[in-house]
Amino acid sequence: MNSRRTCTAAAAVSASVLLLAGCGDSGELRSAGPTSTAVGPARLWPTLPPASAAADDYGSGHTEVVKGITAKGDDIHRVNPVEVIRAQAAAVAASPSPSPSPDNVVGLNDCGTKASTECPVLKAYYRDLTGDGKDELVVGIRLPKGQLAVRCYMFEDHKLTQIMGTSDAVVSVEIAGRDVILRAVADLPGYEYRTAWSWDAHQRAMLPTRDEILRTGPPTTQTRPPKPSPTSPATSPTPSPAKSPTTTPSAPPR
Repeated sequence: MNSRRTCTAAAAVSASVLLLAGCGDSGELRSAGPTSTAVGPARLWPTLPPASAAADDYGSGHTEVVKGITAKGDDIHRVNPVEVIRAQAAAVAASPSPSPSPDNVVGLNDCGTKASTECPVLKAYYRDLTGDGKDELVVGIRLPKGQLAVRCYMFEDHKLTQIMGTSDAVVSVEIAGRDVILRAVADLPGYEYRTAWSWDAHQRAMLPTRDEILRTGPPTTQTRPPKPSPTSPATSPTPSPAKSPTTTPSAPPR
């Protein structure tokens, strides 16, 4: 963005001539204050051997062909999202060695019926996420305990392929350009996780290219009643002795 400076012109009118006097500065550089010295990165523990395997499986780079789902002309818009999720759930159930932590999709029998609105498969969206000029399918699935699964699909070699799959305690899902951005609940009050998934042409999958934790507002703290401070014997208030009833001496007999 270019900064612009407004200059006030002084005008003097004489006969039919308008003279303009422009104001400006000398164009000299001005100091913006002291600048911190650039320091290069310092490598810690340089003799530490590199890890040979990833610590955990984030699900990035995994693709899966959805069997039994086809569409005329490989048109993704002709695919029924509910049938896609049903096909994947059936494949997991029939697998002799299912994934150790598959998304537990429940309520698929309620989809497509007029009597129920509890279908876990949300409205589908279509966007060109790979840059090939064709739309991909983005599906959201409600999971138990307030979780949301987000999956993306494309046709590749005439096969419907899942190119992204993740689940979290999602706050919102956005598409910016060709990125799918997920905001999720963070462990710290006043913060949230934000992950941007982008297409990687080498892996042929959506990868989490940016994963960060961001401040969203003041941290919310639970108000607790103050704890009563223990009273030491030295500072314990001494109970007042009970007052005995006052007696008025009787007058001596006359």
